[in-house]
Amino acid sequence: AALEALTTLVTNELKKGNSITITGFGTFRVSNRAARSGVNPRNPSQRIQIPAMKVPSFKAGKTLKDAIR
Repeated sequence: AALEALTTLVTNELKKGNSITITGFGTFRVSNRAARSGVNPRNPSQRIQIPAMKVPSFKAGKTLKDAIR
């Protein structure tokens, strides 16, 4: 129940464009990915345009990084 509440909170805040910092763990935020051209994987000779979009991102905090190292 606690994990579900946390994921709901993070999702709702990211939808609003806010970032969430959990001290010692890391920061969840929204990043803007620019539009770019790509290749259709089913037909490699075909170029496709990939639109700009917002994507969630996570940056690990120092405590988490140190614990893993």
